[in-house]
Amino acid sequence: MSEPQKLPLPLKGIRILDATHIVAGPFCSLILADMGAEVIKIERPKTGDLARDRGPFIKNQTGEQVSSRFLGINRNKKSVTLDLRNPKCKTAFERLVASSDVLLDNWGPGAFHRLGLGYDSLTSINRELIYATITGYGYSEQLIGPYSKWPANNLSIQGMSGWMELTGDPEGAPQSVGDNIGDSIPGLWTALGIVLALETRRQTGVGQHVDMGMYECMVTHTISNMNSYQVDGQNPGRSWDRMASAGLTFKAKDGYVVMAGVRLEERWRKLWLLAGREDLLKDPRYLGHGGDGEFYFNHVIPAIEGWSRKYPSWEVVNKLTDIGFSMGVAQTISDLDKCEHLQARDMFVTTEDTIGGQFKSIKTPIRLTSCEDFPVINPPRLGENNHDILTTLGGLTLEEIRGLEAEGAI
Repeated sequence: MSEPQKLPLPLKGIRILDATHIVAGPFCSLILADMGAEVIKIERPKTGDLARDRGPFIKNQTGEQVSSRFLGINRNKKSVTLDLRNPKCKTAFERLVASSDVLLDNWGPGAFHRLGLGYDSLTSINRELIYATITGYGYSEQLIGPYSKWPANNLSIQGMSGWMELTGDPEGAPQSVGDNIGDSIPGLWTALGIVLALETRRQTGVGQHVDMGMYECMVTHTISNMNSYQVDGQNPGRSWDRMASAGLTFKAKDGYVVMAGVRLEERWRKLWLLAGREDLLKDPRYLGHGGDGEFYFNHVIPAIEGWSRKYPSWEVVNKLTDIGFSMGVAQTISDLDKCEHLQARDMFVTTEDTIGGQFKSIKTPIRLTSCEDFPVINPPRLGENNHDILTTLGGLTLEEIRGLEAEGAI
C-alpha cells in the first residue's frame, strides 16, 4: 500500500523580505523559512548581517572563515545586498515590497521610516503587506511608551523584564539565563504574530503593522511569578525557600541532577528507603513537612548526596524516576549534541558551511506530521542571489546592476 501524499508546508508561496540582523529577526525568519516561506535577506553591501562578523568562526585550510552564529539561524534563505540610501536600490526594494507578503525589520525604532520606507509609505505600494518590526520596547504610532526609543539587547531585556532578578543564588547578584533568550523568545513571538496577521489578511485582504517589543515578549514569560504577585503583592525574587519548592539540584558521581515533584510524603519515604536512610523517616521535615529552604539546602540535599554521589547521574535519574519523582540530568551542550533522544526525534540538520565543510544545527521543533519535510538549503553567501532577484523582482537591468556594483551600492 502506497503512503499518503504529503501535505505542503503551511507557508509555501509566502514571500518574506528579511531586513534583520544578529538574532531576534533572523531567528524569526528561520522559523518561517523552515515552514516553507521564501525568505530573502536584505543585507548591507560589503558587511551584510552583523552576525556574519561575530564568532566563533569556522575556518578552512585556505584561511576563509564563516560565522557559526550566522550559519545556525540563516539556512533556507536567500541573500540580496542593497544600500537603501541609493535611489536605484530604494526603487528596487520598493518593487520587492510590491511582490512580497511580509517585511521583517529589527534595525531599531523608526530606522526604516527615516529612509522613507515606513509602514505608511510601504502600504501605499502594497496594501496587503504585513510589516513586522522587532524593537526593544515596541514602537508604533498608537503605542508609544517612555522606553520606546531606547536601544536594547539580550542582557538589557533580561534585566528589564524581571528574568535576572528571578535567577541565580539568593545571596548573590541577579543572573542572566545563559543563552540569548532575550532575542530568541521575541523572535518566536514575532513569527506567531506574522502568521496571525497573514490569517487576518486571508480573511480581509488587508495587511497591517505587527509591532513587537522584546520587553513585552519577555515579560509575558514571567506569567507564573506575575500571577503570584497579584495574590500578596510580594516580589517572588530569589530565595532558598523558592528554590527548594521548585525542586532540588544535587550531585551525582559525574555531574548534577534535578529533582521535581518533591511535595508528596510518599515519595520522600521511598527516597529515604532507597538511600538507606530509614533514620530520617522520624523527622517530618525530611518528609516534606515544615522544613524551610535553608533546612533543605543544609540538611536534605547533603543527605541525598550521601547516596547519589555513589552513582552516575543517569542511574540516579532512572532510580528516582521509578519511584515517582520528575527527574532530569543537568546536561551540557556537548551532551545535547550527542543526545540519542534528540537524534531519534530528528532535531538536527546538516548543511554546507559555504567554505567547503559541513555545519550541524538545531531544527525548528514544530512537528507537522502530515506535511512534507523541512527544506534543507545552505545559508547564503553575502549577495548570493543578487542577479536572480534584482533582475526579476527588483526590476533592474544587468547594466544597472553592474553600475551599482561598481558604486558599492549592492
